[in-house]
Amino acid sequence: MKFGLQHPNFTYDGPGPQLVDGLKKLVTQAENLGFDSFWVMDHFHQIQYVGQPGEPMLEGWITQGVVAGFTSRIKIGTLVTGIVYRHPAVLAKIGATLDVLSKGRLFMGIGAAWNEEEAAAYGIPFPATEERMQRLEEAVQIIHKMWTEDQATFEGKFYRIKDAYCNPKPIQKPRPPIMIGGGGERMTLKIAAKYADACNVFGSADTVRRKLKILRQHCQTVGRDYDSILKTKLGHVIIDKDKDRLKAKLTDALRGIPEERLKEFATYGTPEELRHQVEELRDAGVEYLIVNMDPKEESEALELFGKEVVRKF
Repeated sequence: MKFGLQHPNFTYDGPGPQLVDGLKKLVTQAENLGFDSFWVMDHFHQIQYVGQPGEPMLEGWITQGVVAGFTSRIKIGTLVTGIVYRHPAVLAKIGATLDVLSKGRLFMGIGAAWNEEEAAAYGIPFPATEERMQRLEEAVQIIHKMWTEDQATFEGKFYRIKDAYCNPKPIQKPRPPIMIGGGGERMTLKIAAKYADACNVFGSADTVRRKLKILRQHCQTVGRDYDSILKTKLGHVIIDKDKDRLKAKLTDALRGIPEERLKEFATYGTPEELRHQVEELRDAGVEYLIVNMDPKEESEALELFGKEVVRKF
């Protein structure tokens, strides 16, 4: 089991020029604690359930370019880039640049996008679900080609490139890993089965087990080795050694949500309880757990989780 840290909220990193210092402190802490990767969202507005739309939100790819400069080992990526925001040939170039400048540490996260409100605010066309899925499938093929061929040509329904250069090529060979995010059982997981090096799903151990069973079925259909796909999961972590403080945190997190529903997007408890829950996720098929934490006490929770959970695995 490997672990990644997602940082979806910049509100508490510090005002103005202090923000980059807060970000540097956090990602350096994660790297020193043994986290394998550091992720930011690819959004232009803050999203619902994380904060208010007007709160600080850095552009993800530029942010990771800066993160690459003050880290040396930890992998970096966006969780995940929505395909509607950038032409895939341009995205391939951006990804190759980040892999080169980070000396081979890009972990590419990509998905079909979901935030129609955000797209409308920026004047970005937002097709229906089926078209976005088709665009995702074409985009991954374009990125593959641009990262591995001297000149890439692709003729699809939505995207066309001809003799496109992508030099320098990524450091990682044959190319950086591509993770497709989303648990859509009919389309997203099938695209992951065909093209992804990693999938990213949400949910409790039972939900993950069901999603991965469907992924295995898609792999059989398309002739893909199921074991060649890294199974990752994103979830929120609530951790405390003190039972009373933990109870208060859970009360705040629930906000009227049934506890069974909370288990679909959060892992919570004392360090010992969390270790057992991580083992349950591992038994369900998760090989790589990506977590985020309460931004108001992120550093403290990260330290406790890193020392008491990450290092035990």
